[in-house]
Amino acid sequence: MTSTLQPAVAAETEKRPGRWLALSVLVLAVLLVAVDATVLGLATPYISEDLKPSGTQLLWIGDVYSFVIAGLLVSMGSLGDRIGRKKILLIGATAFGAMSILNAYASTPELMILARALLGVAGATLMPATLALIRNLFHDPRERSLAVGIWGATASAGTAVGPVAGGFLLEHFWWGSVFLINLPVMAVLVLVGIKTLPESKNPNPGPWDLISVVLSLVGVIGVVYAVKEAATHGFALPSLAVGAVGAAALYWFVRRQLTLPAPLLDMRLFRNRGFSAAVLADLLTILGLSGLVFFLSQYLQLVQGRGPFEAGLAEIPAAVGAVTAGLIAGRAARRYSVRAVVAGGLAAVGLSLAVLTTLDQSTGYPILGAALLVVGVGAGFSFTVTADVILSSVPKEQAGAASAVSETAYELGAALGIAVLGSIVTGVYRGFAAPAGTPSGAHESLGGAVEAAAGMPSHASQEMLTSAREAFVGGLSVASAVGATVLLATAVAAWFMLKGQNLENAG
Repeated sequence: MTSTLQPAVAAETEKRPGRWLALSVLVLAVLLVAVDATVLGLATPYISEDLKPSGTQLLWIGDVYSFVIAGLLVSMGSLGDRIGRKKILLIGATAFGAMSILNAYASTPELMILARALLGVAGATLMPATLALIRNLFHDPRERSLAVGIWGATASAGTAVGPVAGGFLLEHFWWGSVFLINLPVMAVLVLVGIKTLPESKNPNPGPWDLISVVLSLVGVIGVVYAVKEAATHGFALPSLAVGAVGAAALYWFVRRQLTLPAPLLDMRLFRNRGFSAAVLADLLTILGLSGLVFFLSQYLQLVQGRGPFEAGLAEIPAAVGAVTAGLIAGRAARRYSVRAVVAGGLAAVGLSLAVLTTLDQSTGYPILGAALLVVGVGAGFSFTVTADVILSSVPKEQAGAASAVSETAYELGAALGIAVLGSIVTGVYRGFAAPAGTPSGAHESLGGAVEAAAGMPSHASQEMLTSAREAFVGGLSVASAVGATVLLATAVAAWFMLKGQNLENAG
């Protein structure tokens, strides 16, 4: 009797009513997090002018959000598996809206740092919960691939919309407006989500181990902080000590998970070759891309003289390519193979980065726009299929924790990418030849050179800026070459590690 009834039950769950409307709620959360991650960079000069933070405080305003998110993703994904993914998503979304208000109206640097940290706590609940709910909403592998593609396309679109929307708001309103745009989106998400999202959780989760939560937080934040500090200030004893503490905490975390009867993160997930390969591909791809994207914005504004809004528009081809590829990635992976689509996408990104090694101060936009379009297409194919592989490789009950591993790989990859490629750009840049009387701050960053030029005689300032921009572009070219090498090597590794992986058998 059981075997007779199973197909009917499966068919019913595969065609859950309202699943596409529920998906629209989930992508709102993704859109919000993606936009919020990009708008702060544009608002930073205005925040600095208004709140007068010290240099250290300004760094914490920029970094603490990503630190907290990276440290809490695994814990929040596991918590959602235990108390319910719908519940944690709606609580997190409500908190995200409230903390956005606190960010918008922060009146001191200390309050702004606290507000950004609390926003990170709320943000850590959103991304793992959205992917985990997709895993439980869409039982049909083909529908789930399309849903994951829409999810990824929305994240890419949000990354592009952020600078454009932020640039528009900052040209017409005060800096707090970039945070208040979260409120109407959050209101729709919560009100519609209450009605449309189904609850799902692990039926036998075991206790939420607080020691593991602390170890995860200390470990990830310690490692990410040390990497960023090393990139900014070089290898100093304090940052090395923090990194060592973080590494020790992560080692203890892994050992503890292997002994707990109900671990926060089941380390046996990594025995699945497809899961491990997808996570590693995500980490290395973000590593190769993030530093380049970070410095490309400076190239557009400080080298080519574009305003924030125009620079945001210039980067849109990458989002267009990612959205388009994300929507067809699942179909392509079934028609050809998972490894062909992932490895091919990574190779396309790597070759585009190789093209960017030819950039100079006067490079025309058609070349840059075409390269960004191919980067977006390649990343859209790769990230969408690896997300699908990660979800397909684990039981539904562990979808939140698995999704959190994927997101943590993104955060670590971004930190490592900015650190490694940033160190390359900075190292090449600092050696530029400058006329006598150039302030030392001009050698720290291109932004510092532009600021220093305002206080120098006209002829000397122009000579210094020309030399600084040439050095910056030279550093960007070297970083692009390193990024291209990382991406092409990752493509080769993905080709072998994803052999035999098949989305069709997911369930």
